[in-house]
Amino acid sequence: MTHERPNIVLMVADDHGLDTQSYGNPAIKTPCLDTLALEGVIFTNAFCTTASCAASRSVILTGLYNHANGTYGHTHGCHHFACFDDVVTLPALLNEAGYRTARVGKMHYAPERIFPFHQGHPAGMFGRDDVRMSEACREFVRVDKPFFLYWCSHNPHRGGGKLESHPCKPDRFGNPDKSFPGDEEMIYSDEEVFVPNYLPDTPEVRAELAQYCQSVSRLDRGVGRLMQILKEEGKYNNTVVIYISDNGPAFHGAKTTLYEPGMNLPCIVKSPIHQNRGTACDGLVTWADLTPTILDFAGAYVNPDAFHGRSFKDIINQESPQDWREEVYAAHTFHEITNYYPMRVVRTKKYKFIWNIAHPLTYSSASDLWRASSWQGALRDGLVKYGGRTIDAYLHRARFELYDLEQDADEAINLAEEREYASLVEEFCRKLQKFQRETNDPWIHKWEYD
Repeated sequence: MTHERPNIVLMVADDHGLDTQSYGNPAIKTPCLDTLALEGVIFTNAFCTTASCAASRSVILTGLYNHANGTYGHTHGCHHFACFDDVVTLPALLNEAGYRTARVGKMHYAPERIFPFHQGHPAGMFGRDDVRMSEACREFVRVDKPFFLYWCSHNPHRGGGKLESHPCKPDRFGNPDKSFPGDEEMIYSDEEVFVPNYLPDTPEVRAELAQYCQSVSRLDRGVGRLMQILKEEGKYNNTVVIYISDNGPAFHGAKTTLYEPGMNLPCIVKSPIHQNRGTACDGLVTWADLTPTILDFAGAYVNPDAFHGRSFKDIINQESPQDWREEVYAAHTFHEITNYYPMRVVRTKKYKFIWNIAHPLTYSSASDLWRASSWQGALRDGLVKYGGRTIDAYLHRARFELYDLEQDADEAINLAEEREYASLVEEFCRKLQKFQRETNDPWIHKWEYD
């Protein structure tokens, strides 16, 4: 039996960049995500609005920028950021629309009472065992009533302690030495990994990339198991599947930054009501658009003005949408409570403009990135460059950064001080101020007294 309204699955990875074969990483093995891409559409210009886990998830689940919903940074531990009590979230809206709602895996949102999923497993119950986590969803998807499943992996986030047997691997991406029951790890050698331009090609980087790829493949198998379950339960053909990541990989130059590796992320959409298969859409979309889009699929997109984003449901079949937006915005303020570095960004297909609000400060590292052997090795060896930019340029940033992404994909040449770009800088400043006014951004006052 099929329903007029489709089932909806939103899959959110933890710190996964554009690292699948369908997105151009030749070394990584992601057969399940690549199959999903062949059965749906990949977005090539999809962006988180803040490259920090909890803050990004607050945008995903509200359709509001995090500077407006209250989750300025991490929710857990001593950080204690949280959405405001009056924010209406995606699960609340879908419950009202008659959907059954469930969450599984990583939560990283607060306060829990305003995210009223009907069902949910205890946070951390499955750890990094994504195959087992998917299997635990079988009973929920089996019921013959439209559902929304929020499936959130802990892969490929850093964490897991030290591995003394390999001097270049002090930080694990999970448990690289042991398979989970019923699953088998995909092991990568340091030599076979693909080193992206934003990272230096050092032994430490290669060793960590091998573990990162292993964790991504673990995630991929969890995705595959959930797709298998949907098929076995007769739900796959009437289910919208959206796969994204909360922010870029846990390496310097990606996670916590609004450079491309931190914010340009995978977005794969498999929809039963769209005809395109195995194609790409280059429309500019952000995670603020996800709640509106999901509500649109559910027939519950009744108040578009309530969100900062907009539904991209109507452009999924268009490889290069013509009547769509020309720019997107991003806003990052905190990672951990000690990582205060507010940035506001406007990004077109050609240009990226960054306002570093706290530019006199040295850019700080998230704790897991600081401990990484890839970073500590670079500091130990006195590297001048870390990928496409110098370490000094990474740590000490200008007030404004302007990059021509068509000519400078690595964002290494800041054009903001060049005379011929002065009018463009002024235009982007005006656009940011308008964006801040429209989204009730408290940091708009920094234009006045900074």
